[in-house]
Amino acid sequence: MLLELSAIFFSSFVTLFLMRKLAKRIGLVDRPNKRKLHNGAIPLVGGISICLVLAQYLAFRPEAVQHSEVYLACIAILTLIGAIDDKIDLNFKARMFVQAVLSVIMMYVYGIDLHSLGNMFGFGDVSLGIVSPVITILAVIGAINAFNMVDGIDGLLGGLSIVSLASIAFLLQVNGHHSLGYFCLVLMVATLPYIMMNLGIFGRKRKVFMGDAGSMLMGFTIIWLLLAASQTRSEPLIRPVTALWLIGFPLMDMVAIMVRRIRRGDSPFKPDREHLHHIFQRIGFNSRQTLAAICLLASLFALFGIYGEFKNISEPVMFYSFIALFAVYFYVLTHIWRVTRMVRRLMGKKELEMGHDVNAR
Repeated sequence: MLLELSAIFFSSFVTLFLMRKLAKRIGLVDRPNKRKLHNGAIPLVGGISICLVLAQYLAFRPEAVQHSEVYLACIAILTLIGAIDDKIDLNFKARMFVQAVLSVIMMYVYGIDLHSLGNMFGFGDVSLGIVSPVITILAVIGAINAFNMVDGIDGLLGGLSIVSLASIAFLLQVNGHHSLGYFCLVLMVATLPYIMMNLGIFGRKRKVFMGDAGSMLMGFTIIWLLLAASQTRSEPLIRPVTALWLIGFPLMDMVAIMVRRIRRGDSPFKPDREHLHHIFQRIGFNSRQTLAAICLLASLFALFGIYGEFKNISEPVMFYSFIALFAVYFYVLTHIWRVTRMVRRLMGKKELEMGHDVNAR
């Protein structure tokens, strides 16, 4: 296993180095503008590289994932659409249509759909019945865009993906689903070289971004794994409310930001600079400190979900705790300038210290 994971790590590195050169030749790069504060044209190849590494792995280990050829086709389509979007900026409706189609494929080929919420509300098990397909499509689109929208500073998308994948892998391993748990580990290892290059560990000249191709691949894979674990027709491996905590931070950030945009009359998909990572940087954190703080918060969310699963904490308690945290988070975003002024005053800071590699989503 160690030898195989080492090979995947090395393969991911090599693919990234090769793809970044190709990306520069064809213009698949992210250039700085008024809402993207980074230096130079950065190749958008992280997602493409991970997709190629997964394809190579599943070509030799198709049994690792049920209907692996369909899964590969889905992530290949998402990666292609994401790469096109990175190149020419597709309309969000076109992206969502493709995501909805792939949701339907996932439901009818894999037989996975969001058909039960468990006893989340405290009134007994909630079965979604005939609205299950619609809710499933919305859940998949929501998860994909949650990971897409959270990709705003170096390392953040990769870090949050690692947190979710590690949590899912742990729960799958504990429940005896070693093959799928190992697949999560493979995806984590394939992502590590991207994170290292994205953070500029090998120099800023070798820096790469994930791109929409990568964020959509990650979002789709993570929601697929969560649905597979929480929505089996027999005995679910995890409760639906636990799945909510494992991707709690990206979901909270997406919903809060979209509600704020709608309330002020903007499109929910219009980019802005009001995500949590922007807040941390207004307070005075640099990009690395912001990355560490947000990944720590996401880890605490996931750990509480795992703890609640093992200790069998009441589902309503876990759900309403999540809603209470979301209410606090939404309040902070709604009163962002007041909160940042107060925190900066407590920290003894006078002027805003914005980072230089923050992208608006």
